[in-house]
Amino acid sequence: LAAIQLTPTCAGIDVMPEHGYCVVQSSQIMHILYPDSRQGRSFHRGQFVMALRGHAKQVLGADVIKATVNELIECQHTKQVLGVHATWPNSTERESFLADLVIIADRCFSNFRNAVMGKALRESSTRNHFCSVIPKDTQLPMPQHSTVGLVQGHGSVLLYQILEHDTCMLVAVKHPVPHDLKGHILRDIVPQLPASLHVAIHEALDRDCIRRMPNSFLPAVEQGGKYTKQGTILLGDTWNMHHPLTGGGMTITLHDVVILSKLLANVNFCNWDQMSNLLGNWYWSRKLLSLMINILSFALYDLFGADGEHLAVLQKGCFKYFECSGECVHGPVSLLAGISPSPSLLAYHFFAVAFYSIWVMFFHPRPVVNESDSDKPLMVSPQLWEYPGLVVRGMKVLWTTCVMFGPLLWSEIRWW
Repeated sequence: LAAIQLTPTCAGIDVMPEHGYCVVQSSQIMHILYPDSRQGRSFHRGQFVMALRGHAKQVLGADVIKATVNELIECQHTKQVLGVHATWPNSTERESFLADLVIIADRCFSNFRNAVMGKALRESSTRNHFCSVIPKDTQLPMPQHSTVGLVQGHGSVLLYQILEHDTCMLVAVKHPVPHDLKGHILRDIVPQLPASLHVAIHEALDRDCIRRMPNSFLPAVEQGGKYTKQGTILLGDTWNMHHPLTGGGMTITLHDVVILSKLLANVNFCNWDQMSNLLGNWYWSRKLLSLMINILSFALYDLFGADGEHLAVLQKGCFKYFECSGECVHGPVSLLAGISPSPSLLAYHFFAVAFYSIWVMFFHPRPVVNESDSDKPLMVSPQLWEYPGLVVRGMKVLWTTCVMFGPLLWSEIRWW
């Protein structure tokens, strides 16, 4: 249903087909296709948002007003939200707009989240930042594929085409952000990317300012309870934030809108007991997809960052796991694309990668220093006398997996 509704929106803007992912690490390239010949679409976010607004304006009975909301209007006795105070553009004049239901979607830096959620609010945490530039006429390693570059010691770099001549490049930067951000990217990031990208990235850094955005985590909390304000609903990043590495934020929000619009079709907005039950149904109806994407977003960031020897074992095992092809690729990509919203499938592949990583550590050859030629390391399988140490290390790898997965799962399934 969501795909059918979005088809005319995408038809009116520049969209680029995406057939899967190209994961690059040093000289290794991993090709990951979407299952069942499915395709994704990449586009300029601004164009897509304006197209969505254009279609919203065509809805029968919809009035579009452009103003800045300053304050929520609340009932003095019940504290229920009755509307908003807003200021017209280029004016200090304030006007009141009343409504039976106010939906708030003012993104991650919300001015109203605290007031609406009250004691039910969970604190957001900033894990790192994404810095972006737009290289021109970039030759990606695999055309019509999103490129994920794994940079040793610095995390991940995403590149995907948004226009015929424009490619969006997102660089994960750990907190705190380096003072010389341009120098950090040129010195530490670009040399580890494919050579075909270097010139375009250098030109983009010389031409454009680097934009940056914090990557925050904010678990969703059920709305409509005794601590949240009546008469209003939070939506999008205002309510639930996740790492943008997987691009799942838009997937979750559009999925939320589809479910919520169906539930709101036949309900009395003034009957808050009825609305409270509706919001509870919405929260649990969306949970399978949101839980899966939220967990994947931060788990994959930690894995691709590989900041530690045990995470490095998991990263290597993940590459080897994908090389097995078949369900080892089909399952994870179906999860990543939101095609198969199954927490049990997520847990299965998550720990399958962990156990396979331990297997690789025991039985696959690893590089060791070649005394005769230091530039060409030897590939040697672990010796029998190394196994006791590897058993201990394998237990630590499994513990690291549980530490990655457990807290994220707990933050999603707790209901109080």
